[in-house]
Amino acid sequence: MHRTLSLRLRTTLPLLLFAMLALPATGQQKYRLTFDQIFRGAEPRLIGPLPAITGWADDDRYLETRRKDGEKKAGVYAVDARTGTGDLFRDVEQYRAIVGPGIEPGSPASSNEAWTRLVYAKEKDLFLLNTETGEFKRLTNTPSEEKNPVIAPDGNYVAFTRDNNLYGINLANGRETQYTSDGSDVVSNGWASWLYYEEILGRPSRYRAFWWSPTGAHLAFFRFDDSQVPVFPLFNAEGVHGSVEHTRYPKAGDPNPAVRVGVVPATGGPVTWAAFHENDDQYFGMPFWTPDGRAVWVQWMNRGQDTLKLYAIDPLSGRKALVYEERQHAWVEFFESIKFLGNGTGYIIKTDKDGWTHLYLHAMDGTLRQRLTGGKWSVADLMAVDEKNGRAYFTAKRESSTRTDLYRVGLDGKGLTRLTFGPYTHTVKVSPSGKHFVTTYGNVATPSRMAVCTGGGTVVREIADSKHPRFDSTRVAKTELFTIRIPDGYDLPAVWTLPLDFDPAKRYPVIITVYGGPLAGSVADGWKGIGNQWLAMEGAIQMAVDHRGSGHFGKEGGALMHRKLGTWEVKDYGDAVRWLRSQPFVDSTRICITGGSYGGYTTCMALTAGADLFTHGLALFSVTDWRLYDSHYVERYMDSPAENPEGYRAGSAITHAEKYKGVLRIVHGTMDDNVHMQNSLQLIGKLEDLNKRFEFNLYPGGRHGFGGPKATHLQADTYRFYYTYLLNKEFPSTLFEGPGIMTGRRR
Repeated sequence: MHRTLSLRLRTTLPLLLFAMLALPATGQQKYRLTFDQIFRGAEPRLIGPLPAITGWADDDRYLETRRKDGEKKAGVYAVDARTGTGDLFRDVEQYRAIVGPGIEPGSPASSNEAWTRLVYAKEKDLFLLNTETGEFKRLTNTPSEEKNPVIAPDGNYVAFTRDNNLYGINLANGRETQYTSDGSDVVSNGWASWLYYEEILGRPSRYRAFWWSPTGAHLAFFRFDDSQVPVFPLFNAEGVHGSVEHTRYPKAGDPNPAVRVGVVPATGGPVTWAAFHENDDQYFGMPFWTPDGRAVWVQWMNRGQDTLKLYAIDPLSGRKALVYEERQHAWVEFFESIKFLGNGTGYIIKTDKDGWTHLYLHAMDGTLRQRLTGGKWSVADLMAVDEKNGRAYFTAKRESSTRTDLYRVGLDGKGLTRLTFGPYTHTVKVSPSGKHFVTTYGNVATPSRMAVCTGGGTVVREIADSKHPRFDSTRVAKTELFTIRIPDGYDLPAVWTLPLDFDPAKRYPVIITVYGGPLAGSVADGWKGIGNQWLAMEGAIQMAVDHRGSGHFGKEGGALMHRKLGTWEVKDYGDAVRWLRSQPFVDSTRICITGGSYGGYTTCMALTAGADLFTHGLALFSVTDWRLYDSHYVERYMDSPAENPEGYRAGSAITHAEKYKGVLRIVHGTMDDNVHMQNSLQLIGKLEDLNKRFEFNLYPGGRHGFGGPKATHLQADTYRFYYTYLLNKEFPSTLFEGPGIMTGRRR
């Protein structure tokens, strides 16, 4: 259990504890970290890398990617879980001379599971390496780019998109088949519309919207028609005349892309369209093929996002059969995965329909067979199913909402067992049937370690420890996890790093880093790296805290945010700051909040609606008015602007601009295609009209969360802000200038 710090009742225990933590160790020399150690990874490093374990070859051998070490080749090794001995499993270096320059042999664009067929993308064309014969050949030679190549599970075909149409190539004879032909600037087949890429399929999809059947006989794909979606312009200032990039981007309440679900044979032929009405106001989630390839299960959601239906689609006729339905008062979520059991006996899904995320076992016709987990705690992920012994392995936040552990439960819902150990957060890789697992574990006070365990939770052996021997002889500021009791009765999870030489008689500035989105907490009991040590050495308290809707209190807490974005964030963060202000070691004139994206929105709301409590803010690429953000995300939580006009008004930082005081710095990239700079400009316009003082940094060409030299500049300028307004010290510009700062890296 976390120690609870009460807003209503203060004791001297925390101060005594912090004072004890700050005392230097006796009997040994304590080293002080340098700027270059913290920001540039200079030696000696206190935290080293852990082995790169990527998965399992089978139930007894895990896969580890290794660099060349003496006589041992670089490549992927299959390592015996019990003994640690490893044999070369995949020798990718042998392909380097075959594929030639410009291609990294260990990183194909796609491969079949056996790694006998590897497809590479080079100079906008595709190339095939047959590792059985050593043959390397060109597959395409066109002016247009072939995108997202994916090899079929049987290794016979590769599918890809070109000019918004879907294609396939027979890898045996090189014959190309064009599956669709109506691609245009508003119609795309297998290539996602922006809204689906950003909010439904996710950025890791890289816009891919097609999926092979397990047998490789068919391709399912989405066809998008953006002709009714409004265009948003992004101005690129480069060159003499500049240019404009147009994105089909639906704001809240706007028309969405029309979507059709198609299935086409790998060999080509007519497309079979699933029996949905293209022009209905609806969404489709990630489809899932059944293991036998006889049906593709398609997720359907209404525009209001309170109903989810799962349909089994016949790939030959397009007929649909309902296999699952869920309704919630607030909102529903698409399934990220579905686990099908063998021999068509059923499937397992994860849903938060009862207010907490749990696992449910259904028959293939949708009948509920067994609820596997339950209680006021949340399942994170289903990791493996051992059907032979009737067990499911999953991760969950059962012991604490800030920690993740691995558990096992019977497929009859009995025998729930925690398998991981200690007061740690565990990130696990479980073998195919759960016989072994590898865990990377640590907490806010313990650098990450790695161990391999049996499926019953017994530690077989420790694999590695990221902590350098010099760590214990280095002065490192303490990080502590705790909770803050607020008047509404919630114990808000919080974590802070205190100044290195903490003195409770002094008064310190506080920097609170937040995100704040629904079911998206920031506080976790994991190792934070040493990136926070510089500000601790300079005398700042660094803190994160989560509100009632952030996920720690389940969907029950998250649903409180429905139609009220901005309400509980400002109230709960405000109560946390009231607690901070009651501590004698906190300088109430220097309380800064900062975050990006939704965290930027929260920051803008804190300096406007919550301006009596927060004194400084650093808002990066922020939403400032939910009418300006995309339809799928906003309407999930807020409904449409027509349905909830008061919610949109109250949830806009622009509405509360008259209350603004303190110092707010607004940061935005000019070509942010996700949160448009329009958001920051409209807030800036309002502040100017009110004759309010603020700061604004823009980054020409910057997207949403940019990298490179602009990110280095942003990091340095962020520290300049802290030195100027919070630390009251001269900014050490010579340290922060120039390249080499490892932006955002944690070690």
